[in-house]
This record gives sequence, C-alpha cells and structure tokens, in this order.
Amino acid sequence: MLPQVELSDLAPSIMLTLRENRLTPRYRQLYDALRDAILSGRLAPGSRLPATRTLAQEIGASRNTVVSAFELLLAEGYLETRVGDGTYISRHIPDDLLRSGPPPIESAPAAPGAGALSARGAQIAAIAAAPPLATNAPLAFRPGMPAVDLFPFELWGKLAAKVMRAPSPELLRYGDPAGYAPLREAIASYLSSSRGVACTPQQVIIISGSQQGIDIIGRLLLDPGDVALLEDPGYLGARGALLGLGARVVPVPVGPEGIDIAAARATSPNARLVYVTPSHQYPTGITMSLARRLALIEWARDHSAWILEDDYDSEFRYVGRPLPAMQGLDTHQRTIYIGTFSKMLFPAMRLGYLVVPPHLIGAFSNARALADRGSPSFDQATAAEFLQSGAFARHVRRMRKIYAERQEALVAAADRHLRGLIQIEPSEAGMHLVGWLDESARVAPMVAAAAAQGITLNTIAAYTLGPPTRPGLLFGYAAIPPAEIAAAVRRLAQAWRSLTYRR
Repeated sequence: MLPQVELSDLAPSIMLTLRENRLTPRYRQLYDALRDAILSGRLAPGSRLPATRTLAQEIGASRNTVVSAFELLLAEGYLETRVGDGTYISRHIPDDLLRSGPPPIESAPAAPGAGALSARGAQIAAIAAAPPLATNAPLAFRPGMPAVDLFPFELWGKLAAKVMRAPSPELLRYGDPAGYAPLREAIASYLSSSRGVACTPQQVIIISGSQQGIDIIGRLLLDPGDVALLEDPGYLGARGALLGLGARVVPVPVGPEGIDIAAARATSPNARLVYVTPSHQYPTGITMSLARRLALIEWARDHSAWILEDDYDSEFRYVGRPLPAMQGLDTHQRTIYIGTFSKMLFPAMRLGYLVVPPHLIGAFSNARALADRGSPSFDQATAAEFLQSGAFARHVRRMRKIYAERQEALVAAADRHLRGLIQIEPSEAGMHLVGWLDESARVAPMVAAAAAQGITLNTIAAYTLGPPTRPGLLFGYAAIPPAEIAAAVRRLAQAWRSLTYRR
C-alpha cells in the first residue's frame, strides 16, 4: 500500500491513499479520490492543485498516473487550467453535485446483513468499464458512435409491423435461449460469405451485445485466478468483464502487427484466454498481420487456450474487401467469434452473436438461458427480416461509403488546421482515428480546451493498464457530417494554438 500523504500547501488538506490493486489502475484510484473530494467539498471550487510532477512525488506514483487522472477530471469539467498558473478545481461545478456528497452507505462500514456487497460485488463496483463520458456528450469526436440518423427506420418499422401483425406461436412463447432460428441462419449465411467465418447456424448464439458475450465466455472458460491476456491499450469492457469474474488480467503490448504474442509466451505460459480485436485493434486501429494471426492460433493450440475474436466494426473497411476473420483460419477450433449489430445498425438494439465451436454449443446455450433466457423474440425476428431482405447488406455498403468520406474530411481538415499540433493519418478501416502527439504534449490542457469548445476527446491513456508509451487522442468521425467535422477541427485549432502560443 502506498503511503497516505497530504496534498501540499497549494490545496486544502486532503488525505489520499493509493493501493496496489490489479482491479483498478492507479490513475483511476487517484481520479476517484479527487472527484470524491471535490463533490464532498473537501476540495473547494477555485482551489489550486499541485503540479503533476509534485503530486506524483508526494503519492509515490508516476507522473503519467497523475496526468491521466487530471485529464479525465479536466474532460469532465471538475478541473480547469489557467494558462501559466496551474490547475484548479472548477468554479462551475453544478451546485446539486456539490451538495450531494458521498453516498451515506460509504460514511461507515456496513453491518453484516445491512446490504453490504459481496467480495466479488465490491470488485465489480470498482471496475471502470469505459472512459468516463456523459450520455449526452457531443458527437464530435465521440468514438464508437455510428450515424444513427441515417439508419432506415421507416423500413425497420415496416418489418417490425409485419412481424407484429401475425406473430408465429414461436415468437409468443419462451424461445430457444440460443436465439431465433431464422436469425441464426441469416447470420451464419452472412458471416460465411462476408467474413470467411466457418460455421453452421447451430454454432451461432444470439446475445444482448458483445459485452454480454464476453461475460458468458469468461464464466464458461475461466476459473477465478486464471490468467487472461488483453491487448494494451485495449477495450475496457473486456477488461472489466474478465476482472469482474476474478480472472488475473495480464496486459500484452500492441505493436505494428498487432498483439505481441511472443511477449505473452514469455510472461504468461499458463494463460487460459486471450482477447483480441485483429481486424481493427481498439483503440489504435492496427490490423493484425496474417503471420501474427497464425502465430496466435498456434499459441492457443499449444497451450490449450482460447482466443476471443471481437470483430466489432470490421465491415467498415475502405480499401479492398474486409479482411477474413481469424476464426476461419483456426482449424483447431480454439477461437470464439464475437459480433455485434451496435456499430453496423444502432447501439440501442442490444443484439449481437457468438460463433462457438460445435462441442460448446450446449454449454453456451445453457449459459444464455441462465443469464436472461434469451433476447426479445420480436427484435430478433425483425433483425432476421432485415438481413434476409438484403436491407442489411445495402445499409452496410451505404455507410461504408459515407464513413470513408467522413474520414477523408477529418484527415483533410486536420492536415489544414492542426499540422504541427497532432498527427492524424488515414486508416483503411474503422469509425475513428488516433491523433498521435509528441511526448512533450500537454494532453490535459488540450482535452480541457476541446471540452470548452463542445468537443469530446478520449485519451489513449484511458485504455491502458500502464502508462501509455505515446500520448494520443481518439477522433470518432462516423456520426458527424463533413461540414461539422471541418468546423470542429477549426475550433480545436484555434483553442490549441492559443494554448501553444501562451505556453
């Protein structure tokens, strides 16, 4: 346990304790402690905080830990920077938040039987599933958001009405927990032709989004304490789900060809599972090379381990055809494929699918039944109609063209207005780009300046278990028309160049 320290004379007295905790990274612990102190009034609005280097020395952590925590607090409006004068507690935090204080249950240890969480419940409650972000955050440049305004809702409504007018008895009963048979057939056919996935309809398990799929996979394939490998940086939802199940998560660096499986072989020979996003690594956007994919498959065979292939946005590839899925290369049947409609259609649909090896069909069907007995039958039937009619393929082709145009608009605007401030290169796939910064970049003030302009930017640091090797920012472009992209980039340039000029 790191020592308790006082935050110097530059801020009101507050005690911080950071712990060696594999469930919660240190930067997140510091973020939580400072946020709680602000909301409880122990750190008053207008109070000045120590410099990041000073605070890092006082709490015995790295400066990157402090910088990452400050970046999140700045992005959410809890902190503000004054050029040449340091970082302060924001004077504009809503009064109702300041009055709320910490929840009463945290004011004293709960007595047995008084509603205290279990040990696992406490672990789950402490896990960050995603970077902090308000649900109404600006679309520029929020990652992971498709252009929902361009979805063919009129057609979807007609298909839903068709299903509702004369529902089959199957749709009105408890259905197969593995999913509605016509939807599983349509997905299997589509995956075979478009993604190179080798499967029968019986191998397709319908889930309520990829997050539930990761949770079910972990429950079935991992015991508490088993080692699970994750890309670093990587998807926080996967990390959170596996940590919540008691797995020992080990970060593995991501290089130019994808996850460094040689490092995994050396450090974690007993790993039971590896989670990867090979078609478009999240968040860096790297595509895993064929050689690296084959090496990963051989590693899984040699170690009797499992590969979780999350194919979250592979349809949106702008150069050539989408790369075939790794699952189709795996003749040893150690790969479980995860797909979702959230990015291709709209996030609120909450429908996804797993493709599991034949010998695991029964186990996954049973686990799905225990989770919630299956996804809503009418939604599944409408989705089946959407796929079978060809509307799904047409919508994906249309969005692929639109997203390519929006990526081009972002790259062009960045080259025109942000040159010398950030490096944003085009990508062959995806719905976001990474803007890479120099090591000396003042990331926290840049995020805060963007937020002041109504622009959402996530940092690469938010997706890492350790300090990031290079600072970067995510630019989600899919949900924003080109004119709005250009306008947002111009506002960023004005705000950032002012910061740089007055440094």
